[in-house]
Amino acid sequence: MTENEIKKIFKDFEKLKVLIVGDVMIDKYVYGKVERVSPEAPVPVVDVQRTDSRLGGAGNVALNLSSLGSKPILCSIIGDDDAGNELIEIFFNHNGLDTKGIIKSNNRKTTIKTRIIGNQHQLLRIDSEIKDDLNKKDNELLIQKFEELIHEVDVVIFQDYDKGVLCSANISRLIKIAKSANKRTIVDPKKKNFFEYKNTDLFKPNLKEIKDGLGKENLETVDDIKFSISELEGKLNNSQTMVTLSEKGVIISADSNFIHIPAHVRNISDVSGAGDTVVSVAALCLALNLEPRILAEISNLSGGLVCEELGVVPINKDRLIKEAAKILVS
Repeated sequence: MTENEIKKIFKDFEKLKVLIVGDVMIDKYVYGKVERVSPEAPVPVVDVQRTDSRLGGAGNVALNLSSLGSKPILCSIIGDDDAGNELIEIFFNHNGLDTKGIIKSNNRKTTIKTRIIGNQHQLLRIDSEIKDDLNKKDNELLIQKFEELIHEVDVVIFQDYDKGVLCSANISRLIKIAKSANKRTIVDPKKKNFFEYKNTDLFKPNLKEIKDGLGKENLETVDDIKFSISELEGKLNNSQTMVTLSEKGVIISADSNFIHIPAHVRNISDVSGAGDTVVSVAALCLALNLEPRILAEISNLSGGLVCEELGVVPINKDRLIKEAAKILVS
């Protein structure tokens, strides 16, 4: 592959629209100093210096896609509450992202994960959320919105965080709608709905998720993982599987064969959000019908790069292009 061919891939990313369906949330950070222990209980007192609210969950996937030049459209249900208003504000006014697929519901609470940071160390996380599956009314609203949006996009990401937006009552219907519209599908799963995602194009669990999903504690070798991928594909009837292995890279299935892409040496600062970046890049590569090795190489690179940053941050496109050129130019 030449450098111009690599640049063309990233240029083609800019032509794509991506529909993300799944759980969206606010990641809130409260930063402060700790100089004393509370007289009320043996806990630190945090003198708050500043707060920061960011898009989390499927929202971070949208940020990554936007950073790569494509147009993300999020399809999700949030609470009709103050946090929901804040999330819309962050989406549209702060990041210029499309909000037409976001539905507000009186039956839900907008998920907020608040991290208390004292003296540069996380002291506590507070979660405010409802994890129940969507009720019948909200489920039908989500499916209707998905049907409205599906014809605008090139590829669909199912971004599941076990918060109830994706559930057994809608997953198979959404996949069927996407397939009927001839749209490629990629899944970033969690344990609860692991086996609901049948007949998709690319299934992307990490090592823990495939262990949990198949009930296997020991997947130590590459051969163990390959065998498990074959077992998984027999159950899901999906076209391809890519398993992310952290410091061991990724494995992707390709026409009954397997390609193992080792990880590149990195100065790891924070692995948070790496999976969101990987699925974003993989979805764009899938939409362009790139060969499995290229998809896995670029996705693997992207995950490693964001791990060098502190906190959850979207991928830097220019840096990814340079890194891809080093690896893929022949």
